[in-house]
Amino acid sequence: MHSSPEHGGILLLGVCLLSSLLLFTTPSCHGGKVLVYPADGSHWVNMKVLIEGLHARGHTITVVRNSNSWYITEKSPLYTSITIQQKESFKNFIEIFLKKHIMAQREGASALTFCKLTKEFLSMTEEGHILALDVLAHIFDDKELMKSLQEAEYDLVLIDPAIATGLLLARHLKLPVVLNARWITSGEGHFAIAPSPLSYIPSPGSGFTDKMTFVQRVQNVLFHSILKFQQKFLLGPSYNAFCTKYFKEGCDIISLIQEADIWLMRSDFVFEFPRPTMPNVVYMGGFQCKPAQPLPTELEEFVQSAGEHGVVVMSLGSLVNALPADIADQIASVFAKLPQKVIWRHVGERPSTLGNNTLLVKWMPQNDLLGHPQTRVFVAHGGTNGVQEAIYHGTPVLGIPLFFDQYDNLLRLQERGAAKILELANINGPSFQQALNQVLTQTSYRENMQRLSDLHRDQPIKPMDSALFWLEYVMRHRGASHLRTSVYRLPWYSYHSLDVLILLLAAGGAVPVCTGFLVRFFWRTCWKNKNKVKID
Repeated sequence: MHSSPEHGGILLLGVCLLSSLLLFTTPSCHGGKVLVYPADGSHWVNMKVLIEGLHARGHTITVVRNSNSWYITEKSPLYTSITIQQKESFKNFIEIFLKKHIMAQREGASALTFCKLTKEFLSMTEEGHILALDVLAHIFDDKELMKSLQEAEYDLVLIDPAIATGLLLARHLKLPVVLNARWITSGEGHFAIAPSPLSYIPSPGSGFTDKMTFVQRVQNVLFHSILKFQQKFLLGPSYNAFCTKYFKEGCDIISLIQEADIWLMRSDFVFEFPRPTMPNVVYMGGFQCKPAQPLPTELEEFVQSAGEHGVVVMSLGSLVNALPADIADQIASVFAKLPQKVIWRHVGERPSTLGNNTLLVKWMPQNDLLGHPQTRVFVAHGGTNGVQEAIYHGTPVLGIPLFFDQYDNLLRLQERGAAKILELANINGPSFQQALNQVLTQTSYRENMQRLSDLHRDQPIKPMDSALFWLEYVMRHRGASHLRTSVYRLPWYSYHSLDVLILLLAAGGAVPVCTGFLVRFFWRTCWKNKNKVKID
C-alpha cells in the first residue's frame, strides 16, 4: 500500500504539532553548568549517579577533587575536574580509625569502650574537616582559579554537606545550592532544618527507634548533646576561623547549610522513621537503585549451580580491607556447612576454613546479585547504599554493623522485621550460624522486606527523576528561596516562644498584683473617709 503526498503532508504536520505540544507542556531547562563539590569514599558512589543523570540530560559538570582522592578520578567522560593538591589523605585517618574501632568493639559494650570510641570518632572527624578546609584555602588563595570559577557562570553548586567546605565556596560565588545529603557536619540533616523532638526522634548513634522508654529518652538527649558539643567546640572554631579570614561579613557554617535551596535527601519514609520535614526537602531514597542486569558468565554459572538452595551474598563495604582473621575463619566455617553457595567480597588473607561452596571476590556487581532470583540473604555492614539496594530488590539482611551510621540503618530494617543485627562483639561460629539460619529459614524476613520493596516502588515518580527535576528547577529559577522557612533567622528564645511566655506570665502575674493594689487603695480610701465622717 502506497501513501499519497497529501497523506505524507498531513502526517508531517501532525508530528510537528505533537512536537510543539510536548515542547510547551514539558518544563524546559537549557544545558546548565553545574559545579560539584563532593565528599570522597562511598559518598561519591551516589554523587556519581546524579552526575550521570545530569550528563545524560545535556548538562555540563565540573567536579572539584583532591589530588590523592581514592574514588574520584581526574579524567572522566562525565565531567571535567579541578584537582587541588593535598599532601595528606583523609582515607588514611579513616583506615586507622576503623582498625581501632573494630578492636574496641570486640572488647564488648562498656562505658570505657563507649568513651574510647567517642573520643576516637570526634578526633578523626575534627582532623577530616581541618584537612578539607586546608584544601578549600588552596582554592581561595589561587586567584587565577577563583577568577575562572567566577567567570564560568555556573547555574548551581551541588554539594555533599558531610564535609561542608563546598558551601563556603558557593557563598563566595553567590550561587544557588543543592545538597545531596543525609549527613551534615553536626549529624543527621533533619536536625538542622526541621523540628526534631528528641522524645521520639532518635539521635544518630543512639541505637534507638522512635519508641523510646524514659531512660532511653534521657540517653537520647545525651547522644544529641555530644553532637552539639562536636559542632560547637571541635568543628565550629575551624569553620569560624576560615570565615573570619576570607569573608568580611563573616559567616556561620550551620546557617549556610540551612540556607541551601533544595535538600536531596538520600532517604525516604519506607526506610526512615516518620518525622517532621520541610518543603525544600526532596526524598530520593534508593535513587541509585536499578533493575538487575545479567551477571558475568562465570558468576552466573556459579549462582545457578546452587540449585534450589540459592545463594548468600556477603559484603562489608569498600572501606573494610579485611576482618580480623579469627572472625573471618569462623564466618567461613559457618558458610562451609551451608547447602547454599556463597559469594563473599573479601580482601585480605584467605580464611583457613573456607569451603568449596564459597567464592571469594575482590569486587562484585552487588546490585545485580541482590536482584537475582537465586539470592536468599545479604550479609552486610549496613551502609546506606547497600541497605537501599536490599530494600529495592526485597532481599532480607543479616547485618554486621561496624561504624558510623550502620547500626542505625540496620536497626530501621530490624524494627520492620526485614533484618537481623549481629554485633561484632558477639560474633563467633555458633552465634553467626544461628543468626544466618534464622534469616534463611524464617519466611517473615523475606516477606517483610518484599513489603518494603513494594512500598518503595509504589511512587508516582521515580526518585532519580524527582532529583533531576529539582536540580533543573533550581537552574531554571536561580534558586528556590520561596521554599525556605524563615525560622533560622529567629533567636532560640523566639523560636521556642520563651519571650512570649515570659510576657504572658508577667501579664498574668500583673493582674492579681494590680487587683491587690486597687483593693488596698479603695479600702484605705474608704476607711479614711469613714473615719473622717465619724470625727466630723
